[in-house]
Amino acid sequence: MVKKNLMKRIPFLLLLILPFFTTAQSQKIKLNEAIKIAQKKSPQYVRAVNTYQGSYWRYRNFKADFLPQVRLDATLPEYSNAIQRITNDEGQDIFVNQNQSRIEAGLSINQKVPFTGGQFFVSSELQRVDRFGDNEATNYSLVPFSINYFQGSLFYNPYKWDRKIEPLLYEESKRNIIENMENISLTTCRRYFGLLKAQMSLEIAKKNLSNQDTLLQITKGRFKIGKIAENELLQIELSHLISKNNVTTNTILLKQTSQDLARFLELDTETIELQVPEKLEEFGVDVAKALSEAETNRKSVIEFRRRRLEAEQEVAEVKGSNRLTMNLSANFGLNRRADEYDDLFQDYDQQQRVSLRVGIPIFDWGVSKSRRKMAEADLSLVENDLKQEKQEFEQEIYLHTLNWSSQRDFLATAEKAQEIALKRYEITKKRYVLGKITITDLNIAQQEKDKAVVDYLNSLEKFWVDYYTLRRLTLYDFAQDEKITIEDIIFD
Repeated sequence: MVKKNLMKRIPFLLLLILPFFTTAQSQKIKLNEAIKIAQKKSPQYVRAVNTYQGSYWRYRNFKADFLPQVRLDATLPEYSNAIQRITNDEGQDIFVNQNQSRIEAGLSINQKVPFTGGQFFVSSELQRVDRFGDNEATNYSLVPFSINYFQGSLFYNPYKWDRKIEPLLYEESKRNIIENMENISLTTCRRYFGLLKAQMSLEIAKKNLSNQDTLLQITKGRFKIGKIAENELLQIELSHLISKNNVTTNTILLKQTSQDLARFLELDTETIELQVPEKLEEFGVDVAKALSEAETNRKSVIEFRRRRLEAEQEVAEVKGSNRLTMNLSANFGLNRRADEYDDLFQDYDQQQRVSLRVGIPIFDWGVSKSRRKMAEADLSLVENDLKQEKQEFEQEIYLHTLNWSSQRDFLATAEKAQEIALKRYEITKKRYVLGKITITDLNIAQQEKDKAVVDYLNSLEKFWVDYYTLRRLTLYDFAQDEKITIEDIIFD
């Protein structure tokens, strides 16, 4: 009989011993360690860095675009031997045989003028043409310098708006990557507690199975001697089967959550041993302080300004091109043509050109007016949306700050409830063993105990999630009383 009972217990003993072997090679991680790993290796981190990288190079390109651009263009050489159509001195189109080669080189400097919205060019050009055949000859042309200025519109300056908007976009990106880092903290926290609760649930299920196994043996003994009815035996057998199923279900859940966290952290193992995070040292969060830090640090505040400027830019562009349009182009320089190269550098001819193009819509069936009204309506809509979003922004921070002030009380209550439920279950189990209560009372105590343990973990998870949410909403660490920053990210 003893041997038979021992054989029955072997699978259960293996179930208890196996975790010690499987966790021997496990990786122990704390919550703050998991967050640090995620902020260096997770897919969200890679995505955040790539997004910031694009914004960084866009801003670098914007700044470089306002610096002088030097360019060399050359044709080395261009040869043609074909019949071409040309216009002679009498204005007639004739066909002639062209057998020639052309070599040219030009050096130019281009500079945008942000105060006017125009572009300034300085260029120099040298050309050589060689004619072959009966009229063999060589000609040179030199433009030692030429100064050009082009203004697309006298009433709209796109560079002025770019210089206002692009720095805001870049500042947005810098704040955005900090917010993304805090989002990574939030995601890691949720995955961490997902696995922690799965581990705790499996531990509870195994312990319950162990207790149910012991109680089943006791109940069978009582039933044999007639101390209890068959109904109570069936009840304990049912509870025992349910406990087995719970072990299986929580084992699968543990595997799934461990895989989720391991993939997110790019770990080499899925066997992870987590520790229950400790509570933070108590600190206060003032609503006014939270709002002030959020308005100083969050990207949303910069985004509000940028979106309003973009809407104002659209109105300015429509007004600048809707009625009277004026394009200015001017050129001044020297040039020289000669048959000999040495003759190019004397007796220069001047070249000047000024062009002012004017466009005045006389009758356009209200197209100009409708474009202006649409732009103004869009601006009004953006201003209304921004006002609403700003109110929601402030309300979210205000409500979350008030909610955070209650989290410690909720957590303390859940912790006390867990302590009471565990103590009550132990007392109830002893009373059942002594035969003073029914199996129904024991099952109720077990269910309340399990619920209290899970409720405490849920409350602890909400405590930490709310803490990292507060950090993300304000980009301020109230525990350390300092602004949240990240290490400089440098791109080659």
